[in-house]
Amino acid sequence: MKVYHHIDSFQTLSKPAVVTTGTFDGVHIGHQKIIKRLRDVASKVDGEIVVLTFYPHPRSVLNPDSDIKLLNAQEEKIALLERFGVDHLIIHPFSKEFARTTSVEFVRDILVNKIGTKKLVIGYDHHFGRNREGSFEHLVEFGPMYGFEVEEITALDVDHVNVSSTKIRNALLEGDLETARTYLSYDYAVQAQVVEGKKIGRQIGFPTANLDVENSSKLIPANGVYAVMVRVDNVSYKGMLNIGTNPTVTDENVKRMEVNIFQFDEQLYGKEVKVIFKYRLRDEEKFNSIDELKAQMELDKENSLRLLA
Repeated sequence: MKVYHHIDSFQTLSKPAVVTTGTFDGVHIGHQKIIKRLRDVASKVDGEIVVLTFYPHPRSVLNPDSDIKLLNAQEEKIALLERFGVDHLIIHPFSKEFARTTSVEFVRDILVNKIGTKKLVIGYDHHFGRNREGSFEHLVEFGPMYGFEVEEITALDVDHVNVSSTKIRNALLEGDLETARTYLSYDYAVQAQVVEGKKIGRQIGFPTANLDVENSSKLIPANGVYAVMVRVDNVSYKGMLNIGTNPTVTDENVKRMEVNIFQFDEQLYGKEVKVIFKYRLRDEEKFNSIDELKAQMELDKENSLRLLA
């Protein structure tokens, strides 16, 4: 897959361009449905798939106070789109100036003149252009004028619920990994750097790596204890992770993410690790004593090993 970080870096293809556009946060099963249709069309017309997306997320630019948390960091989104078969990915900078592009300008100047779109496939209820004025009906009208076909893909339902990035974010914020996994078709994961902590876990027999997620817009699931897989230097380990304030051992109301990696005793400070969320074990609790906490952590470890077996 070729990646372009500005629309001007893209050169018109010699083959028909089969195109979609959107934010694609999560690259969830609804997005995957669109990409599958793109692949089907491209194979019939000997074309190539082009995805046009934007960075930063439009909502964070248009409403800076929203503090939107995203399912994917940019490198994660790139890897997922490549995995699902995209040929060309254009990540165009989104700004308030770009947001003033009218729907006609977006179609004429970007989709047609810059990308050379021959077939456009969009998701249900897709809007584009200034104030989201453009719609599927506008694209049907523009198609014959500019020489492209357009197709709308219906929303993908799971148990009669339309899948969306917002619903996946809400599921993760409630600790509902099962719903998130169903809608994503893969396990949610977080990339983080190991930083020095207070070493309290080591003192009670459960050494933990203190994790710092450098991407401030990355969504962190609900507070609680999770069974996880941890990738360190391309090797996978089982572990359990706590998200929360550690109320039994500290009075500081500071949210932390700490992972205890099973059968692992190497130096991790400064390393990047990938935490893959598998199961939510329980809520974070405040115990009456360190001994109660240790007993619960022993049980958490047993449950994690059983679930991850």
